[in-house]
Amino acid sequence: MAGLYIHIPFCKSRCTYCGFYSTTCLHRRQAYIDALCREMVLRDKRREERGERREDTIQTIYLGGGTPSQLTIPQLRQIFLYINKVYARTESLSPREVTIEMNPDDVTAEYAASLPLLGINRVSMGAQTFDDSRLRFLNRRHSAAQVSQAVTTLRAAGISNISIDLMYGFPGETLDAWQRDIDAALALDVEHISAYCLSLEPGTPLYEQVKNGNVEMGNEEAERQMYELLIDRLTAAGYEHYEISNFARPGRRSRHNSSYWTDVPYIGLGAAAHSYDGRYRQWNVSDLDQYIKGIASGAPDTERELIDEVTRFNDRVMLSLRTCEGLDISRFSPSDREYLLRQAGKYIDNQLLRLSDNHLILTRQGLFVSDMVMSDLMKEN
Repeated sequence: MAGLYIHIPFCKSRCTYCGFYSTTCLHRRQAYIDALCREMVLRDKRREERGERREDTIQTIYLGGGTPSQLTIPQLRQIFLYINKVYARTESLSPREVTIEMNPDDVTAEYAASLPLLGINRVSMGAQTFDDSRLRFLNRRHSAAQVSQAVTTLRAAGISNISIDLMYGFPGETLDAWQRDIDAALALDVEHISAYCLSLEPGTPLYEQVKNGNVEMGNEEAERQMYELLIDRLTAAGYEHYEISNFARPGRRSRHNSSYWTDVPYIGLGAAAHSYDGRYRQWNVSDLDQYIKGIASGAPDTERELIDEVTRFNDRVMLSLRTCEGLDISRFSPSDREYLLRQAGKYIDNQLLRLSDNHLILTRQGLFVSDMVMSDLMKEN
């Protein structure tokens, strides 16, 4: 088992664009942490009852959200105590990468100093933009200046692996404004940068604003130019473009997220968290109260689906093509290899895909139409 994901759904305030499951009911944090720890024990007990072997050593842990930095240090300590209690095969668990997502304004000297003591060695922060007006548009809590302050504080506490998220494609955003954001990110000299185009998620405030005509999103050509600029600037600065939206210093790829893209099983704990064991995909209910009640009764509220061959094929195509290594067609049956090469033919001719050492890889031009290319290589259910 490569990865352990723990969903912390609590936020002090909601961002206008976020479609992930979250809640502002901060008074429920301790009850949730207690349920989370009980879920670990319940799942391990059921594994034993089914006669299944314990998962392989956990290599990565990722606390995502929501805003995990809204938890207190004692609450984080409780989580890691139970992780070691349930998943350690020896005296203590020693994963290679332990990440926590943080808001820049949550990073205090005291909080940062506690992270290495818990085994956390990587921090991912949502900077999004270094323009305060755009931060207000997103309803972010932090200011642009607090991002730099947070990086300095984390470095002083011994955190040597920092990732920041950037966002582009804001209404009215110019190429020059985006370049200033990229330059500000590069000035921080962090180990990892993720960048995403602002998108509309149904049910979010931003979606409603656009739907009602109060906000007008940017156009595709402008977003394409921004993505081109992002690639050029970050690769010139020495970052490896290893996944469509992710860039890393050499040796600093996100190990946890890379396991998702390479079909490695993982455990997901907490409300709305997903798990994958190679045969089944399982997910917890996306409701705080239902999750807590289910765990308390010993009957977690979950859904489960068997991954059939077509779904497995499509998942492998979609996830592998996101990476710079591409899709290894030697892993497929002869008939599936024939199908993939037939479907990929026109894209190879149009230089949107290239075939190298049995790997289909998106070219620079192919990155901009990746959804279309992936869709054409998939099978119909």
